[in-house]
Amino acid sequence: MQEMPEGDTIHHAANRIRPVLAGAVPDAIATPHPRFGKDRWPERLGGRAVEDVTAHGKHLFLRFEGDLTIHSHLRMTGAWRVHPAGARWARSPRRAWLVIAKDGTDVVQFDGPVLELLTETRVRFDRRLALLGPDLIDEDFDEREFLKRLRGDDPTRGIGDALLDQRTIAGIGNLWKAEGCWRAEVDPWRPTGEVGDDEALRIVHELQGPMRRSARDGHQTRDRNVYKMEGRACPRCGVKILARGQGDDNRTTYWCPGCQR
Repeated sequence: MQEMPEGDTIHHAANRIRPVLAGAVPDAIATPHPRFGKDRWPERLGGRAVEDVTAHGKHLFLRFEGDLTIHSHLRMTGAWRVHPAGARWARSPRRAWLVIAKDGTDVVQFDGPVLELLTETRVRFDRRLALLGPDLIDEDFDEREFLKRLRGDDPTRGIGDALLDQRTIAGIGNLWKAEGCWRAEVDPWRPTGEVGDDEALRIVHELQGPMRRSARDGHQTRDRNVYKMEGRACPRCGVKILARGQGDDNRTTYWCPGCQR
């Protein structure tokens, strides 16, 4: 099963796009996908400079002059790619939804599924975005706000499932949920009400380093210890790693019953 890109992947995409587009007027903008046929993005955005490229959790924003913002969420299928001049695209051009060209470099969004052009006012008042929790990749991550939102959640909910709620903390997905709980030696099935503030913060602190490294260099694989390691020996205590679905969405949770308490 394909996994949803997590916050570090989106921050990495923003970090790659920003040097190409931020502060510049694109040479060309194209929306090849049929769904955009009547939306006139090239005409509406033509001649406008990209003021900034930012990420929050799993959401990416390209802000243009004139109060216009492209908002993207990749869900399970989408991808952002930056292709230097002459480089072969990572996916078929038929799968491109948005192409922004500047000085021979193509910034391409493939396979949607959430790609929309909004006014900045709509961005601020969009409930999907307004309700997002603090992004733990941010240097000014608000620990107190995270704990406040965590304590406002269902105390019987497993901590592993609670960490996936983007209203509580933005950016953590199934991979980092599993790795964070393992690193902090916290059982992901323990009810949130039985997880102390110090333990919840330990999970976050254990994730900030690897997620920020991944946002910078794009490599997640070197930081995996239990994710998709079902049946293998735990690298810390040697007990067999287990896996089963958790929460309303039945997302697979990986953990070690030997050293996660």
